[in-house]
Amino acid sequence: MRHVHGRARRARAALAAVLTWAGLLAGATGCTTDGLSGLGTLGKPRSPKDVIQISPDDRSKGVRPDETLSVRVSSGRLESVRVVKSQDAQEQPVPGRLSPDGRRWEPADQRLALAAEYTVDAVARDDHGRRFARHTTFTTYVPEERFIAYVTPEHRSVVGTGMIVSLGFNREITDRAAVERAVRVTAKPAVEIRPHWFGRDRLDFRPEHYWKPGTEVTVDLRLRDVEGAPGVYGLQYKTVTFTVGRSQVSLVDAEKHTMEVRRDGELLGTVPITAGAPKTPTYNGKMVVTDMYEVTRMNGSTVGFGGEYDIPDVPHAMRLTESGTFLHGNYWAAARTFGDTNVSHGCIGLRDEKGGSSETPAGWFFDRTLVGDVVEVVNSKDKKVAPDNGLGGWNMGWNAWKAGSALM
Repeated sequence: MRHVHGRARRARAALAAVLTWAGLLAGATGCTTDGLSGLGTLGKPRSPKDVIQISPDDRSKGVRPDETLSVRVSSGRLESVRVVKSQDAQEQPVPGRLSPDGRRWEPADQRLALAAEYTVDAVARDDHGRRFARHTTFTTYVPEERFIAYVTPEHRSVVGTGMIVSLGFNREITDRAAVERAVRVTAKPAVEIRPHWFGRDRLDFRPEHYWKPGTEVTVDLRLRDVEGAPGVYGLQYKTVTFTVGRSQVSLVDAEKHTMEVRRDGELLGTVPITAGAPKTPTYNGKMVVTDMYEVTRMNGSTVGFGGEYDIPDVPHAMRLTESGTFLHGNYWAAARTFGDTNVSHGCIGLRDEKGGSSETPAGWFFDRTLVGDVVEVVNSKDKKVAPDNGLGGWNMGWNAWKAGSALM
């Protein structure tokens, strides 16, 4: 009997040991706080970090834009990857693609955004069919210096056929090719449009000839995070659209003291003018109306003429160059001056009344003018206006214009 009872005790002890080991196994295969896991070698549970590798590391800060974002597994297969970018208080999903073997995910755009937080959520199965999930975050570098572009013309404006798209940058651009690649100017109906750099802070676009009336032009700026100079990054995603209105080209003859105004090729009217005096002649060449003022002040000291004049209420003023050439109303010269004598400091004057009147030649022309209209001066004793003085790019031949691209 003692022998039988001893064998029974040993059997019960062995069964208890088996049950205890099974319980340990069952506990080891439970969920972790970071996802679902299984057993690794020697019975140790595998962590999601061991199975799913995510770069940059979790909670990284100041990640540079050229660092690689990737999600990968050494064995098994990724089931899903979701990446979200939070920038400027807006969240956007980051598109990407899985490798054919399902072991690697990469974003479609390899370059990371600046001043952004990224959130990565990935789920994978290992070779034994066990599922793992991982969640990580990181933030990217915040630049100390940014640049923006100021666009001419204004969004949704209607302009004349001589309008040139001009981008003025608030910082000098040294990597002009990178910035040029980030700007796209298109037209409907389509026409070839080419860029030209003037120095390091201005980029203009135009077609070979004046725009056709009715053309719709779109300027897309994708400058955000583009490195325009060492340590200086763009700040804008911006779209500007404008419509080309009717054609109006005015021909000023400084010798004849006249201006012929042609609308869509037909003569609209001939206006008597006064151009620049012999010592202060008007530029020759094609100029574009860039600003229009019902009334403005003109002070000679702002354009290199000292205190020769200071007129607080010049009516019907239309800017033609950045250096100070205007086509404007003139109420202070005698009426016989217009059509007879050149007396201005380089501007083109039309007869007007103090305060401006729509019944005068200046008022008549002002009411029929759009920003973007062309005014061409001939037979003046001055040189041709420089291509970068205002929107003077039409004074440059097409081959020379195209040579001003940084991507040639």
